[in-house]
Amino acid sequence: MIKLSGLSVEETMQIIPESTILLGYVGSIAHGTYIPKNDPDSIDDKDILGVCVADESVYLGLRRFEQKEKKQDEWDSVVYEIRKFFRLLLKQNPNVLGLLWLQEKDYIHISDSGRLILENRHLFISKEAYHSFIGYAHGQLHRMEHFVFEGYMGEKRKKLVEKFSYDCKNASHLIRLLRMGIEFLTDGKLRVFREDAPELKDIKTGKWSLERVKAEANRLFILSQEAFVRSKLPEKPDTEKVEKLLIEIIRKELKINQ
Repeated sequence: MIKLSGLSVEETMQIIPESTILLGYVGSIAHGTYIPKNDPDSIDDKDILGVCVADESVYLGLRRFEQKEKKQDEWDSVVYEIRKFFRLLLKQNPNVLGLLWLQEKDYIHISDSGRLILENRHLFISKEAYHSFIGYAHGQLHRMEHFVFEGYMGEKRKKLVEKFSYDCKNASHLIRLLRMGIEFLTDGKLRVFREDAPELKDIKTGKWSLERVKAEANRLFILSQEAFVRSKLPEKPDTEKVEKLLIEIIRKELKINQ
């Protein structure tokens, strides 16, 4: 039974599907950049990401289910149905890939099937990560300077944007994504927990000027291109083995005879 801190079992079940096989902290907690709510500079939620196997009506019947998203108190949760989760992994989605490279302490729940995914994370590694990481980084760069006070922004974050004339949190994401992408292309390891966390916190709280952020980003974009050219990673993920793994897990969870 999964239970989130500060929530009852019933409240947790409203957020997390019972059939969840893998669940962990992502975002600032996993990166080591989380700023607690009692800190005046705090603009962070507790982000969690998971994967579940749906019931048989989704696979054999008419019902559709791809993901469950829920925000409750400080918890911000997304749990993907396993087929969608694997599709996102194959696209090298940075946020989803991160779930496979957490520190052990940042996993909230790992079932036998969840462990099987972690043991086979190498199947999802490829040079195509360059395009996804760079694409996400460009998105953060755009939002950093062309900010819109959207619904996800709390009052503290809006005040930081107004104070520094750019979105410091987007700036921190930008630099982190580029550095992670370069590392991943170099050795196939996604360093979710950041040794540079103190520096990323400084960026998130406005201690870097916009000019310094842009200069570092420009440098990292160039290094990302160089890392892509030199990368020894496979050109594409091993989709045949990924599909076999997917079928194995769904059969196991639905207790379908092998």
